[in-house]
Amino acid sequence: MVKHQPLQYYEPQLCLSCLTGIYGCRWKRYQRSHDDTTKWELLWFVILTFTFFLTLTWFYFWWEIHNDYNEFNWFLYNRTGHWDDWSIPILITTAAGFTYITALLMLALGHIAVGQQMNLHWLHKGFLGVILVATVIAMASMGEMWEEEWDVLFISFQATAPFLHIGALGAITLLSWIIAGQFARSEKAIFQMFIIIAYLAVVIALYLVPLTISSPCLMDKKDLGVKPQIFGHRGAPMLAPENTLMSFQRALEHQAYGLQADVMISYDGVPFLMHDRTLRRTTNIDGVFPELSFVHSSMINWTDLERLNAGDWFLKTDPFWTASSLSPSDATQAGNQSVCKLSELLVLAKEYNATVLLKVPPLPYEHPYADSYINLTVSTILASGISENLVIWVSDAQRALVRDMAPGFQQASERKRDATSVRESGIAVLNLRYTDIQPEEIREYSAENLTLNTYTVNEPWLYSVLWCSGVQSVTSDASHVLSKVPFPVWLMPPDEYYLIWITSDVISFTVIVGVFILQKWRLGSIRTYNPEQIMLSAAVRRTSRDVRIMKEKLIFAEINSSMDTADDLSLCSDNHYDGFSNSAVTPSTDAKLHAS
Repeated sequence: MVKHQPLQYYEPQLCLSCLTGIYGCRWKRYQRSHDDTTKWELLWFVILTFTFFLTLTWFYFWWEIHNDYNEFNWFLYNRTGHWDDWSIPILITTAAGFTYITALLMLALGHIAVGQQMNLHWLHKGFLGVILVATVIAMASMGEMWEEEWDVLFISFQATAPFLHIGALGAITLLSWIIAGQFARSEKAIFQMFIIIAYLAVVIALYLVPLTISSPCLMDKKDLGVKPQIFGHRGAPMLAPENTLMSFQRALEHQAYGLQADVMISYDGVPFLMHDRTLRRTTNIDGVFPELSFVHSSMINWTDLERLNAGDWFLKTDPFWTASSLSPSDATQAGNQSVCKLSELLVLAKEYNATVLLKVPPLPYEHPYADSYINLTVSTILASGISENLVIWVSDAQRALVRDMAPGFQQASERKRDATSVRESGIAVLNLRYTDIQPEEIREYSAENLTLNTYTVNEPWLYSVLWCSGVQSVTSDASHVLSKVPFPVWLMPPDEYYLIWITSDVISFTVIVGVFILQKWRLGSIRTYNPEQIMLSAAVRRTSRDVRIMKEKLIFAEINSSMDTADDLSLCSDNHYDGFSNSAVTPSTDAKLHAS
């Protein structure tokens, strides 16, 4: 009777099966291979790595421009004529794509770490291609339609660069385990030299990156200027419908220094507050006066304007995703707002002794007040009784007339010029977008005693950067948020940052050297070969040079030792690649004779 015993016992390898299964749908042991990865698959790995950095850049960019999501939606509204919030869906889609690409890259690096041949599944290749193309199209479209927004990317580095540097340093240090493993396993001196030079170049570049980092928040606390004043941008549009009395009231209740508003003149000569050229976005004119939906807002009589609802749209579209946070009474009040007169705003500002920053755009040439709208607006302001020094006049039109009628107004301009010419023209305030100003220009304007107001600033990190830069005031949709920022998000003395920088570099370099030594000791001293692995490697696609070497060494090993020492030839017992143990049992001589 023949006694049958298994020739080998395989230890279950759940982690390895998941690694190769998820990445390449190679769930079975015989499907795996330690062969060299093909050039085609190496190309896909390069594409995967490139896509990772591309999606990382796009994801970081879209996350950082959170400050301008409403501006982005308004930009699309002007292009399409329909208000849709695309910002959050784009953010969610970008985050999902980046997470997927990151997971694939981690799986690919796992293959490299355990010496497995990479073979990306065709479904993953398809999704990878779609994400790559979509990201390129998104970035190109942003550059074509909203090129200046890319400046936010570089501004954000003033707040995040020191921390991104530490994160990148940690990532490149962790990567040393895989790099050192490849270096130790390689039998080609040229390949080893290439690996070590490329890796060290990246590491040294990261070590020296802080030399290029310039952040206004790297300063001593004693050098920090006063907190910038906050103007409510069209009131508090996150808490109430923009340019309504409720919106301005909420801004002042949250300690806004002043109020910013856009002034239009109705067809019958009443100054009112409206930003858009038409009333479609912020009123119910489509339902009340559909024939006037596309008419310029200034070409409508006040008797018609006062019949419109200017608040219900806020609850329906929820432009800042904040309407749900309103109490029932506030929601009811917001839904019943009407178009606000300039005189109503001035009464409120006078009550709170608040500054008003007024933009007065030109009227259509066929408007009956096209030539006298400046005179009419200034007369309305003076009639309200508000102190002239509480009015910041932004319009450049007929400035001489404004100076004659109201010499106490603070004259402001939105045209960026050098500090000397601004001062010589009698301008006291510059009102600029935050992307249009550099820290050195801020210092130049401050030296000339010019007040700089930047718009539209909603995020605490951006407010902190501008605070550290020396900006005197900002216009914000989130006055209720920024008013609660008591100090910049972070402020660090330069000496302290240099200490952190040098310490991080030293720790990173020490760890990298230790990892290279450990990996060389683990993988570089002994190379043994397993008969089963030779069979599996040879069965997959092709016979590589390494497989032929393994076969030759196996033959010589079998000549010099019996098959009972097969355990000593196990590749996995030394290198832990496949994690199976040989348990070879040689049948007895009688059994062989009986079988024959």
